Amino acid sequence: MLLSPRTPFKERSLQGILARGKDVAKYTKKRARELKHDKFRDTTMGLFDRLGDRLEGKGRTILYAIAAVIVLATLAGLWSWRSARKTEEARQALGRAIEIASAPVTPSPSPGSTTLSFPNEKDRAQKAIDEFQKVADKYSGTTRENAQYFIAALMLTVDHDKGISQLEALTRSSDQEISTLAKFALAQAREADGQMDAAATLYSDLAKLNNAFVPAETANLRLASVYEKQGKKKEAADLLFTIAQASRQAKDQDGKPAPQTGAAREAIEKLQKIDPDRYAQLPLEPAAENNLAL
Repeated sequence: MLLSPRTPFKERSLQGILARGKDVAKYTKKRARELKHDKFRDTTMGLFDRLGDRLEGKGRTILYAIAAVIVLATLAGLWSWRSARKTEEARQALGRAIEIASAPVTPSPSPGSTTLSFPNEKDRAQKAIDEFQKVADKYSGTTRENAQYFIAALMLTVDHDKGISQLEALTRSSDQEISTLAKFALAQAREADGQMDAAATLYSDLAKLNNAFVPAETANLRLASVYEKQGKKKEAADLLFTIAQASRQAKDQDGKPAPQTGAAREAIEKLQKIDPDRYAQLPLEPAAENNLAL
């Protein structure tokens, strides 16, 4: 989430403070040349120095404390505003790169078309990689790691081995979202390469993690697909049945049937195809139960 920028104190607000002390003389040009400090600090601290003199030393400590609070609050506001602006800038940069990665592949675009498109997937991937690399070079932290993840995933199209290597490195990221997504992308790449044992291990690890980035049912759905390709029909059916059963029995906070996820719907459809007998053992859908009760 982006932080809302705090509006920094304007210089005119300080002028308002100075206006209330009209009887205080302004710094002379000679004094201004002698003090090689920040203009904001000079104005603020000079004001309180002069007010302190008028009070003949009474309350000087309090005045300095107030001055420090104003300075710190202003600096905090400026920092927050700058940080928010930087975050928004980084978000927009990532958005531009994602837009390129999502552009359609159109071997024969319409003449005069201004829609962003590419003649093939490799060209699109390379252009997106270049854009994500600019983001990774310019920004740090989560923004940089997100860009690196996209680069690694896209690199599978441009240089498959290099993409695999980059994804493996990102699975060790300290950022849980990045490490999880990288592991899932790596598992899919292993599956596509026919390395079923390696893919199964990765999917199993992800199912055990069961975090919001790759839920257990999503990982188990892919694992069932691997089992099916390996000829392990029973193992695949068991996983699909578990996903489907949990979905049909799930309740929301009000005790009502929870909405069915896409992974659960796919698991039910696959189970019906590969093992109709197990499919028949599933609990009835909530809507069907209600119809029977009527």
